Amino acid sequence: MFVQENTLDGIRSYFNRSLSSQFSENEIKLMLKVFVMKRMNLSDTDYLLAKDLRFSESDLLHFRSCVKRLQANEPFQYIVGSTEFYGLELLCDKRALIPRPETEELVDWIVESADRNASMNIIDICSGSGCIAFALKSVLKNAKVEAWELSDEALGLIEENTNFTGLEVHRMKMDALLQNYPAPDDSYEVIVSNPPYIPNSDRGRMHGNVLDHEPEMALFVEDDDPFIFYLRIAEEAMDLLKVNGCLYFEIHEDYGEEMIQLLSSCGFVNIELRKDLQGRSRMIRGQRVSSRHEQE
Repeated sequence: MFVQENTLDGIRSYFNRSLSSQFSENEIKLMLKVFVMKRMNLSDTDYLLAKDLRFSESDLLHFRSCVKRLQANEPFQYIVGSTEFYGLELLCDKRALIPRPETEELVDWIVESADRNASMNIIDICSGSGCIAFALKSVLKNAKVEAWELSDEALGLIEENTNFTGLEVHRMKMDALLQNYPAPDDSYEVIVSNPPYIPNSDRGRMHGNVLDHEPEMALFVEDDDPFIFYLRIAEEAMDLLKVNGCLYFEIHEDYGEEMIQLLSSCGFVNIELRKDLQGRSRMIRGQRVSSRHEQE
């Protein structure tokens, strides 16, 4: 048997023995806790008091499967099937990127700049799992939030997260690189996007669990045109946004100055580049005061 006994200590020993070459002690401790709590339907308090917990053979086989998937570099969040983002639990699997902490900081920037009680229209373009859209809707209760996404698989995940969270987010199949976006019924106070922005040449700097499991179409752009999504979205946002509305992007940390120039060239003003908690330039905001046509 792969464990010496069917107790929590036995499973803990198995996890440490099997995963110590890949993960830190704290990472293993956290993953074990989440796997056990989810499998056994335990609360935090239950887990703390679970010293006498005994596992069935089916439970043990489940934990062994989790370990093997971790050893194969499958992301922990995909194995669990959900992740925490901005105080929400969201379903998470290989159909969309795993939400990142810096994206929570982007959401927080939008929330701190908004009137929480106001009625407003928001689009999240290249929405993926819908994490940005759901996080904004959870706080900005009176906002109408739309999630635009090209991938049918990701749109299915957004639908499941709508049901899972009980938050109303409107889904729309949309190619962000279209030459002309559909004319909306209303204009928008906020447009936000975390589009593909990693140059193909950066693949060698990325972890295997990302390259082997997360969807490439949500990650990479060609080296000779790394701003293709930003430019297309920014051009259209000038017509979609209301006067004084704002466009927010998550960006590559190496391209802050280029993004300032890009937004300026599209007619945005009051452009602000913001660093994340690691001190990296990872988000930018620009404001629309006139449309492209008004500037011509």
